Formats: sequence, C-alpha cells, structure tokens
Amino acid sequence: VQLQASGGGLVQAGESLRLSCAASGRISNIRSMAWYRQAPGQERELVARIIVSGATNYADSVEGRFTISRDIRKTAVYLQMNSLKPEDTAVYYCNVARLSLPNYWGQGTQVTVSS
Repeated sequence: VQLQASGGGLVQAGESLRLSCAASGRISNIRSMAWYRQAPGQERELVARIIVSGATNYADSVEGRFTISRDIRKTAVYLQMNSLKPEDTAVYYCNVARLSLPNYWGQGTQVTVSS
C-alpha cells in the first residue's frame, strides 16, 4: 500500500491550497492520519493530526488557518490551507499511524508561498 499526496504548488501570500492524500489500498489498525512538513534545513514537524475519534490538533503556527479532514472509506486525508504565509513553504508529507504497526508516509508535495 502506498500513500499518494497531491495538491502542492506555488501561490502568493494570502492565497489557499488544498492538499490531498489517498492510500492505494486498505490500511488496517489506523490510529491517526496527519500532515507533516519539512522546510530546508529544518526538522520535519507535525502540522495537523486527526485521530480515530475525529478529534484534531494543530501546530500553533497554523491554528485557525489550516483544516484537516478525512474520508475513512477512501483512507484519504486532506489539508485545507488558507491565508498562506511565506513561512508555510515546505515539503508536506501525509502520514498514517497505526496501532503497534509501522506507519505509512506519502512521498511529499512541495508548497511554495511567495511574498
């Protein structure tokens, strides 16, 4: 099973993007689905996570601007990003964490926000 991420691109500050990530097959024992990002020279950081119950949590830097959602039937996760800022520029990775099993990672999609 692979995770395929899409939706990245080049936008101007203040604009929006919607990232999508879908699994190529069924994934069992899902604990959470999430988006991470990694900017050049920086460590990968958690952007947003949605757990099995539907509860979500966000990095302080994106709270109120980004919204994570999912489609359980499609094993897909989405990230709506509004009011984008240049500091949001990074490669964004989707992640599926499982109970006592290895995680899945998408291949990454580049988001570039110009000022």
